Amino acid sequence: MTKSFKSYYAVIFTSIQTDNTEGYDEMASTMEELAKLQPGYLGIDSARNEVGITISYWENLEAIKNWKQETEHLKTQLKGRTQWYDWYHVRICKVEREYEFNS
Repeated sequence: MTKSFKSYYAVIFTSIQTDNTEGYDEMASTMEELAKLQPGYLGIDSARNEVGITISYWENLEAIKNWKQETEHLKTQLKGRTQWYDWYHVRICKVEREYEFNS
């Protein structure tokens, strides 16, 4: 049986942190919990070594725009630029197909 699929969007946030990561883990957890409350939020995946990658998934571009403008998220973005990140890159992509392997 073929599973029905509706396209959605992924926001890919790739970053390199500064040496000053005080408060970062708490902020990341708070932002994840806040994102879950936003209309159109679908989920998140994250990994970090020297380079961090966080991918959040959204129903549509409007939901992404609203999340970017959310008040607490705006404050956190500023702190990220002034304290936690040396560099970051954001990509917004439309997911038109997906599949997985699970043994």
